[in-house]
Amino acid sequence: MVTDTAPADTRDAVSLRHRLLAAMMVPLVIPALLLGLIGWVLISDVVRRTNDRVLGGALGAIAETVQVERGEVTLDLPPAAFGMLENSERDNVYYRIAVGGRLLTGYADLPAPDLSTLSSERPRYRFADYRDQRIRIAEIRRDLPRVSAPVVVQVAETLDNRRSLERGLMTALLIGEFVLIGIVLLLIRPALGWSLRPLAELRTVIEGRDTRAAPDLSPLQTGPLPAELRPLSRSFNQLLARLDHATTGMRRFTADASHQMRTPLSVLKVQIALARRGSAEALQEIEEATDRLERLLTQLLALARADEAGKQPPFLPVDLGEVSRAVISRRIRQAIEADVELTFECYVDGPVLVDGHRALVFEMLSNLVDNAIRYNRRGGVATIALATCDTGIRLTVTDSGPGIPAALREHALDRFARLQGEQGPPGTGLGLAIVKAVTERLGASLELDDAAPGLRVTIIFPPSHTGQVREKHCM
Repeated sequence: MVTDTAPADTRDAVSLRHRLLAAMMVPLVIPALLLGLIGWVLISDVVRRTNDRVLGGALGAIAETVQVERGEVTLDLPPAAFGMLENSERDNVYYRIAVGGRLLTGYADLPAPDLSTLSSERPRYRFADYRDQRIRIAEIRRDLPRVSAPVVVQVAETLDNRRSLERGLMTALLIGEFVLIGIVLLLIRPALGWSLRPLAELRTVIEGRDTRAAPDLSPLQTGPLPAELRPLSRSFNQLLARLDHATTGMRRFTADASHQMRTPLSVLKVQIALARRGSAEALQEIEEATDRLERLLTQLLALARADEAGKQPPFLPVDLGEVSRAVISRRIRQAIEADVELTFECYVDGPVLVDGHRALVFEMLSNLVDNAIRYNRRGGVATIALATCDTGIRLTVTDSGPGIPAALREHALDRFARLQGEQGPPGTGLGLAIVKAVTERLGASLELDDAAPGLRVTIIFPPSHTGQVREKHCM
């Protein structure tokens, strides 16, 4: 059954160019809106103050003509006072002069002020509704000698000119802001293109690898990069290096495996041909070749599991004592047939816990014991020993065979390394390579040294975080 492994979320993300454009435009638009709001407040205040000054001038000119003659209040309305209020919008002008509650001249229905709050020193300005229109009124109080009631002078005008002036100034401000934003937009696009050019060049370099015949996993040659792109380039080069290492290992593994499998397969073909001719010995050769091929495939799979990359499952507590006894049960028949005494020594009370994967630990120890038996002498001894040390748990596998010379021990850990060649016991040369791969994956250390006689393989596991061990005396 084929399963779909595509990502569940297939939505297109917002492009980097659009993100940058939004990130640059939002800080520009918000100040523009604030500037428009502040400009509207300032324009309204300036227009109000300017027109109030003209309206106050007309009020003062009229109020100066108010006099007392022979006990009566008189005035002379100057035409210049009303001329000051003429404008292109032809606003209506209203006035009212009253002595106390008695109208002297003007519009009687003009909203009257509250005399108790009206000053005689400076004019007061207020808005009001008059004849279905909004008007601005300037008014002042005058106290004349020999007149008991105060004189109230009022001059008012409609607001068409004020509103027209405000609209004109606000329109000019908004046009200026829109022009400024438009210029910024025109300049931002090429600026973004220039800023993102290194990213486009990096993409071109990466895409250029697709046109080559063989996969090119060498580091990218991008030249100088901005500081923001250096981590991306460095991470990509590290990914290429890991991929190159993985593919190289896969090619080497495939080549070595095919080379190693060619021999038993060739033997099988020859012996099958002899068996067809009635050779009785051919069946024995076929069985031995099949056993070698099975062992090779088993070890290749174990090596592949030890080398597999990607996200691995979390470590779990593994009891080395239990694994050791299981390996002995697996290899005891082989040891009997080889006339090798297989022993187990544990210097730790209770479970010997380490962090790892049981299958890998079992495969590692099984290969160590197999080598200790295979490369031992008849009547020899192979020993598994567990003990504590300053850095963790020490696992040793010792044999009484010929051992490995110190100069060849590093080479013995290579894959398909056969130090004795065809003259030695049959094998694949993968046992110690599997041990090395497993110890690296589990974070353990591996050491080969002389057992005088024989070989001692020591593996030290780091202290377990899942349990404690207690040391006991050697028996």
